[in-house]
Amino acid sequence: MSKELARPALFFVHNASVRSCLRAQQSLVRSCPPPPRQLAAPFRIAGFVQKAAPWLLGRQSSASIAKYPSLVNNLSQSSKRLFSVSAYTRMAELDIGNNGFLLRPRRVITDKAVGYWLVGSAALVFGIVVLGGLTRLTESGLSITEWKPVTGSVPPLTAEDWNAEFEKYKASPEYKLLNSNMTLEEFKFIYFMEWGHRLWGRVIGLSFVLPGIYFILAKKTSPRVSRRIFGIALLIGFQGFIGWWMVKSGLSDHFLQDDTEEGKYKDNHPRVSQYRLATHLGLAFGVYLSMLWTGLEVLKENRWIKEPKQAIRSISMLSNPVLKPYKYSAAGLLGLVFLTAMSGAFVAGLDAGLIYNEFPYMGEGFIPPKSELFSSYYARKDDNSDLIWRNMLENPVTVQLTHRIMATTSFVAIVGFHLLSKRLYRKNLIPRIVYSGSHGVLGFAVLQVTLGITTLLYLVPIPLAAAHQANSLALLASVLVLCMRLRRPRGALQALLGTLSRTR
Repeated sequence: MSKELARPALFFVHNASVRSCLRAQQSLVRSCPPPPRQLAAPFRIAGFVQKAAPWLLGRQSSASIAKYPSLVNNLSQSSKRLFSVSAYTRMAELDIGNNGFLLRPRRVITDKAVGYWLVGSAALVFGIVVLGGLTRLTESGLSITEWKPVTGSVPPLTAEDWNAEFEKYKASPEYKLLNSNMTLEEFKFIYFMEWGHRLWGRVIGLSFVLPGIYFILAKKTSPRVSRRIFGIALLIGFQGFIGWWMVKSGLSDHFLQDDTEEGKYKDNHPRVSQYRLATHLGLAFGVYLSMLWTGLEVLKENRWIKEPKQAIRSISMLSNPVLKPYKYSAAGLLGLVFLTAMSGAFVAGLDAGLIYNEFPYMGEGFIPPKSELFSSYYARKDDNSDLIWRNMLENPVTVQLTHRIMATTSFVAIVGFHLLSKRLYRKNLIPRIVYSGSHGVLGFAVLQVTLGITTLLYLVPIPLAAAHQANSLALLASVLVLCMRLRRPRGALQALLGTLSRTR
């Protein structure tokens, strides 16, 4: 392809009637040499002009277009040569203004390098979630009592610096109530755990923002992917703030005060708020899923473009109306697994895994006594109007039972979904890749249930608890991949695939 054609085609005709605009652009189109046949990606402009003109140009201009349909049709045919670029990643778009027409190529498919980068970024987020779990399990999260986004990247380097940091930690409630016998060497361990977690977060931010700016400026992303990258970057920055907001809740002096009414609940164990912990973990899951979804979508669209005929067959199968309830079930399964993971965050925040270390029983039965589940001890209002919701979110017994119920419900739903997938596959209603995806979801679910029960029975050992949290994210990712495999392409891509399948 010539260098002239490789450049974006951009021209604007000023101060002319609709008829002269179309003729001028038609002459420019005809002046371009034709590209190779295998790169032809026609842009159908006639229907768009006739439909959009009444809204964008007004009645008089749209009437002028209606008088000269041949010009529009000729432009549509000629633009097959102009708007053809390498790898089928661009299609033309038409902007209509008061003074004329702007005709330019628009990127439809994002470069696959962006997809690999997004998947790699998701892997970094997966790693920091695991490290964050280890930081919580080793009770290291409150070791750094200040938030310094820039200067905090460097740890203490001298003995004087270490002593200064240790003195700051000694002023915290955790040291005064739990770790008053801690030595400097023991403090260094928990400090490096928290410091490593924060440093990893900074690495994720830089490794996402800087390449993201490059890909957008280099026009390797479509507009929709560019908007997603910008949104994810904002979430990463907000996650840093949420992390400190969470840590700050564990440094409050209210743990040292005894101002609670007699007979009411007061947590004297210095730790972060379970509400803020769940927010921090949920946002991390959201960032991970956003990166993974966008990256897999980019790679999938590039694979579709490479094999358009195979993609059309798969899309035709997924367009069957019979699969509509099946797709809704997959989306519901994704939400259910996410909510189950969030209930696990409340279990972790309240150390609820350290009670009732047996399964499936909780004491003498499957459900603890009602007096334990809904105790007035956790209510803070005199009329006990907050009795139910505070027990649901602050009572370790009720929180553990809720997590058990949600985990069991999720597992049963996954098994039922797999059986439905097997039935649809035997009837040749879903592609094999979707059926294999349901296999993966079932496998991660079995592993998650095994890890959860084992962690409970063995009093929450750090390796098992960390593996349980990591696999919850892996299970959620497997359901997300399954939903991705059920997704049909957007309208612009379907049109491009239809054109490619006919030209190849």
